[in-house]
Amino acid sequence: MDSDTFGKFAEAFARFMGTATFLAWMSAFIIVWIVLNVALPKSSEVDPYPFIFLTLLLSLQASYAAPLILLAQNRQEARDRVALDADRQQTAQSRADMDFLAREIASLRMSVGDLATRDYLRSELRNELRSLLAELAAEDDEQAPTGAPVRA
Repeated sequence: MDSDTFGKFAEAFARFMGTATFLAWMSAFIIVWIVLNVALPKSSEVDPYPFIFLTLLLSLQASYAAPLILLAQNRQEARDRVALDADRQQTAQSRADMDFLAREIASLRMSVGDLATRDYLRSELRNELRSLLAELAAEDDEQAPTGAPVRA
């Protein structure tokens, strides 16, 4: 039997031992064992009081259960370690993506700010040009004789 198959068995066994069903069956077994050995006549008793054979069975069960539970915990720890490494890598990648996007947004904000500044400058220059053209037109009107053609 390979270690992975045995590990799966150990996990299933440990998982079952942690259920209420296991506790109920174990309790029922112990109660039936005690009742039968107390209620049966002395000649038919399999394990008379103080139930040494029952103690042996429970000790045997515990001696197998403890290593199986430890094996299941070790396998779970290995899975948790792999998942933690994957989470760390994903977090690092997300952080790098977030930093990149933050830089891109900052760059876009600066570009939009430059664009707004250029548009503002263009509008100011247009207004200044219009006022200069209006002044020139007014000067031309003042200097031109009445009947002379007007420069445009």
